[in-house]
Amino acid sequence: MSDNNPILSGSAQSIAAYQDAIEQSSKAVIEWLKQPEMYQGKTVDQLRERIQLNFTSQGLGNQAAIERAVEYFLKDSLSVHHAQCVAHLHCPSLVISQAAEVLINATNQSMDSWDQSPSATIIEIKLIEWLREQIGYSAGDAGVFTSGGTQSNLMGLMLARDAFFARQGHSVQQHGLTGDLSKIKVFCSESAHFSVQKNMALMGLGYQSVTLVKTDAFSRMDLADLKTKLAQAKANGEQVMAIVATAGTTDAGAIDPLEDITALAAQENIWVHVDAAWGGALLLSEKYRHYLNGLESADSVTLDFHKQFFQTISCGAFLLKDARHYELMRYQAAYLNSDFDEEHGVPNLVSKSLQTTRRFDALKLWMGLEALGKKLYAEIIDSGVTLSQKVAEYVSSQPHLELVMQPQLASVLFRFCPKSDDRAFIALLNQRIGDVLLASGSANVGVTEADGVTCLKLTLLNPTVCLEDVKVLLASVKETAEKLLNA
Repeated sequence: MSDNNPILSGSAQSIAAYQDAIEQSSKAVIEWLKQPEMYQGKTVDQLRERIQLNFTSQGLGNQAAIERAVEYFLKDSLSVHHAQCVAHLHCPSLVISQAAEVLINATNQSMDSWDQSPSATIIEIKLIEWLREQIGYSAGDAGVFTSGGTQSNLMGLMLARDAFFARQGHSVQQHGLTGDLSKIKVFCSESAHFSVQKNMALMGLGYQSVTLVKTDAFSRMDLADLKTKLAQAKANGEQVMAIVATAGTTDAGAIDPLEDITALAAQENIWVHVDAAWGGALLLSEKYRHYLNGLESADSVTLDFHKQFFQTISCGAFLLKDARHYELMRYQAAYLNSDFDEEHGVPNLVSKSLQTTRRFDALKLWMGLEALGKKLYAEIIDSGVTLSQKVAEYVSSQPHLELVMQPQLASVLFRFCPKSDDRAFIALLNQRIGDVLLASGSANVGVTEADGVTCLKLTLLNPTVCLEDVKVLLASVKETAEKLLNA
């Protein structure tokens, strides 16, 4: 290969090129962080027109490639760290998480087999053991890091399905699905994540297999309706494969009654998977940990660290209460997880994952815990929950705003209410408020529905944001609404 070898290696030339590229990229990020605007405000059509692929035969070189990335990507990226960026479960990241990404990317370990990731494999196993302890599971290492909640939920539902058939003496892994599949059901609340239905379709059981349970005034699963629907299913000859409980619904941050749900499921011998992608952050909380009571009784759990754990995307985990259920998805490849390795205690994590090649995302959580310590980590997690309560109180005091639901985690649902009884008009006005704020580049506010009411959503994950910052945003909401009304 020529002297312009682009591969990262230990050669002096490669190291120098790496240092230059990292320094140039870091300087660009620092300048981007300093910009006061949350977003430059370009529309979809403007970006489609602006971003064109024009790859050359000879290439531009590292410096020019980075300059083009800055011009066409970085400058038009959303500033997730901005105080007015509150639309989604999209957190600002820890500085130490950025440092971890440098190490992850440079070493490029692959987590499928120990011989591709020796120390990384052991660190991930140790973290899984620690996470199990936080949940209240028995000692062990049944679990794996994932790309996020959708994949973790898929693993929980897949193992629930296979365990369901195994109890009937049938192996899905060996023989596929069998019997009257229309009679197999999964229960979740009306506010559960869409990945429940998506994953049931992927698993061959379809949307029809999902029974939606009503929610209460706080968007939590209604236990009485769950009992009623379980009885109806039994009367109809249907079999309930699993109940998916949620600890932190996407909009309201609602946490289902985990203790009651797991107790009821135990009586019926039904698998419980808890989607704690958001609310699982309270495992570290000193003030709100009790919200998760009952999590320890779930058969499987989803956690996301790229939400209120403030890690860069992507970083999630799947935890399995009983390690024996991993046998249901066991597959061996001689070159990755051989019998010889297992007999000699060599851990190859491909046996626990739906993925084969997989990043060492666990390093980010490990370094975050090392750098912050459990106390500071708990404080920044708690801050969003506490702030949402203060914001809700302030919203309730404003005559032009209506609090749609009392907050439970770090989100506030509200709407601007003009003097009108026209529900469709009010809904459209709030939708337009969100659109105009984003188009202006000044704020990114969520627009969603709660009990059929179109409303605005503030997802207050950012621990650097205070009540005064939110008051500024709410003033912008009012100003935007008044301009729309007077247009």
